[in-house]
Amino acid sequence: MMTEELVIKVGMADLKVAQLVGLLKTTGLGSCVGVTLFDARTKVAGMAHVMLPSSEIAKEGNLNISKYADTALPDMIRRMEALGASVARMEAKLAGGAQMFAFSQASDTMRIGPRNVDSCKAMLGKYAIPIKGEDTGGNYGRTIEFDCATGKLLIRSVQQGIKEL
Repeated sequence: MMTEELVIKVGMADLKVAQLVGLLKTTGLGSCVGVTLFDARTKVAGMAHVMLPSSEIAKEGNLNISKYADTALPDMIRRMEALGASVARMEAKLAGGAQMFAFSQASDTMRIGPRNVDSCKAMLGKYAIPIKGEDTGGNYGRTIEFDCATGKLLIRSVQQGIKEL
């Protein structure tokens, strides 16, 4: 008998944490970066769909902390710790950060994908969280699924098929 796997959807500029069961899934990663964190001992997992590198550029009154690398990752870590995870045991995997459009003179503001990746890595570095796998860059979109029980990350794209990290 097939058991239906619990799929926890993570929207754009969103983050979710889960423990033991479920697949954290986000679609439409173009220049956005999907960051997953996993504590193998407690089986606590998190996924953030980071849209922009820094909240310093935020114009909105009520800041969506899940939207920016510098605010989403600390919030995800805090939520995971509330479920018993330890930042000392967390491992990260990254996917996305594509350069979706070709620019003749790619100004820094147009390089959102690479800047998102750099910003996520800088935040992980602040917490000394090792990056165990990465599928970033390129010029194509990705959908990712992260298994809360095993810490395996499946990356699907039309161009590359399915990869596992």
